[in-house]
Amino acid sequence: MSERPTTNERLGQRSQPTLVRYFTLIMSVLYAGIGVFLWFAPAGTFNLPELPRRLLAVVFVFYGIVRFVRTYQQHFKKDRNDAR
Repeated sequence: MSERPTTNERLGQRSQPTLVRYFTLIMSVLYAGIGVFLWFAPAGTFNLPELPRRLLAVVFVFYGIVRFVRTYQQHFKKDRNDAR
């Protein structure tokens, strides 16, 4: 069976503009940074008790890492089939 080109390939379009790729990476780092800031922020900075603030920090860091990995795999990692 022959390999079919994607819609973007048929239309001659790139998958994602470069600016969008780097923006998603920056946002993932920003999410992780917010989580680190929440973890180390002094107790009086936010109107949250310590446990919910720390849990929210963990969620932000985890989401930032997951988003970074997914963005890297989708936009920056070379496909093994393209190397052939």
